Amino acid sequence: MLFLLALAVVILCVGLFIGYWLGSRSRAADRRAAQQSAAGRDQQLDVEDLTSADSQSGQSADIPPKPRAAVIMNPIKDVTGDFAAVASAVCRQEGWQPPLIIETTEDDPGEAMARKALDAGVDLVVAAGGDGTVRAAAEVLAGTDTPMGIIPMGTGNLLARNIGLPLDRQEWAMRIALWGQDKPIDIGHAQTAPDGEDSAFLVMAGLGFDAAVMADTDSDLKSKVGWLAYFEAGARKLVGSPTRVTITVDGEQALRAKVRSVVVGNCGKIQGGIILMPEADIADGILDLLVVAPKNAFQWIGVAASVFSRQKRKGLHTQILRGESVVIECEEKIDMQIDGDPLGETDYLAMQVEHHGLIVRTPTREQTRLIRQEGWPLPVA
Repeated sequence: MLFLLALAVVILCVGLFIGYWLGSRSRAADRRAAQQSAAGRDQQLDVEDLTSADSQSGQSADIPPKPRAAVIMNPIKDVTGDFAAVASAVCRQEGWQPPLIIETTEDDPGEAMARKALDAGVDLVVAAGGDGTVRAAAEVLAGTDTPMGIIPMGTGNLLARNIGLPLDRQEWAMRIALWGQDKPIDIGHAQTAPDGEDSAFLVMAGLGFDAAVMADTDSDLKSKVGWLAYFEAGARKLVGSPTRVTITVDGEQALRAKVRSVVVGNCGKIQGGIILMPEADIADGILDLLVVAPKNAFQWIGVAASVFSRQKRKGLHTQILRGESVVIECEEKIDMQIDGDPLGETDYLAMQVEHHGLIVRTPTREQTRLIRQEGWPLPVA
């Protein structure tokens, strides 16, 4: 068994290296294409401006205004430093106005920027960054008719993975944001006290082991090897004490037990193509809970077998609960995370789902076909 696990890790690392190499090639191609298209289209715009000036005023009045997008960008995540140019080039090519580029700050991951975008009356808001940027923009866009596009630039890119976006093709992700299909999705809302402040989540919120791993992951290692850094932190946190929790689902007590982790999911996929909750659907109005309760390191093998089976969880120290509202009460404070961001410790977590609270742009079948036709399969890692 240990040999098979070691072999699986080796295969995973080789796959990661190949994916990273292919991703580097694609990003370099995107940069060259953006630079070439920007130079050529600047000339084209000059010609179009002259033609427009010579046209009759009565004809121009019949031409509808071009749509405009706002791009909320985390400059720290833009490692190549040229996404603004890529976004502008794609907008020109697709017949949109130049995008409104708004950078996030260290103090604000995107909420004020999303409000500024809505105040500007744009047709689309694009969140370009990691899961924190996406979540901040979504909190503001929730309940509005303005769709959100996503340019995945983070380590987890959890929502992007769950809606089928290309992770390493920024130019294509931008095209999908402009012309993809609108998909209403659910939003989770979490509070750490009965009258506490609301925090939105799009993918998952968790207590215990998974949150402790997120909090203890080495940032330098994560910048070098990406999400594999979570495995290093997970190995250090594998042995630990369980916490007794009481879980209430839709107003009725569903479980009281000692557990290592409780993950509440709006959707089920995480990094590496791993599906934690096979029945989770991002648009069904239901939250899925994965309860993990191994008593020792050996029983974690059963947990891993349950997770990697991609089937409905039955035994093996895991359990699935489902409902529209969830309250988790702990005997002691434990680590908490929302969409992969550690948020300290709590002994109380209440969550509710807002059905179809947000509109996101997802790939059409034709866009997916064209991406694959170029020889760049949509990554599942």
